[in-house]
Amino acid sequence: MATFGDIVSRLFSLLQGYLENCEKKKRRSSCRRPLNNCFFLYPILPTAILSAMNIRSAKISDVTAIYSLVNDYAEQDKMLFRPMDDIYKNLQSFTVAELDNNIVGCCALEVIWSDLVEIKSLAVDEGHKNQGVGKSLVAAAIEQAAKLGSPKVFALTMDPGFFEKLGFERIEKDKLPMKVWSDCARCPKQQNCDETAVIKTALREA
Repeated sequence: MATFGDIVSRLFSLLQGYLENCEKKKRRSSCRRPLNNCFFLYPILPTAILSAMNIRSAKISDVTAIYSLVNDYAEQDKMLFRPMDDIYKNLQSFTVAELDNNIVGCCALEVIWSDLVEIKSLAVDEGHKNQGVGKSLVAAAIEQAAKLGSPKVFALTMDPGFFEKLGFERIEKDKLPMKVWSDCARCPKQQNCDETAVIKTALREA
């Protein structure tokens, strides 16, 4: 039986396809309907998904799902592989997005130094992209960074535009501390890095 999340996700996908078709028709001038009329339902379905989604700290039972999400991205050359034992060892740093008892996204927050933490291993299930899952995970990470007392949070990403929409700014990599580059030693692209560094203030000075 289809769950609420499955139904909403399916409706959202159908609506996205409909809107894309509307845009194509507009470009061909074959649709005289005001395009704004096509968008009245657009905010509703993502909101329904988010209201049903639970952002929480990861549990031991989540490790297999986290491993699958992270390494699916790694197979697409979008992040580093993380072995199962590494995820178990660092499980307390992970936050997950849960929908209908399924893990649909994850990210980790790692303390780098006294004034800096890093968002790592941000991954969203393919069937739940563009539905606010990644945004919610990043927001939770920023909130956690502030609770830890870190004034800044950064990420190394191949999609800087996503983070910029959330208030991050691009930064030159050489302005980050050397400890940031500990993962680079095991990265096959260390000599030709295609990631962009982005940073955001998590805790305002009093």
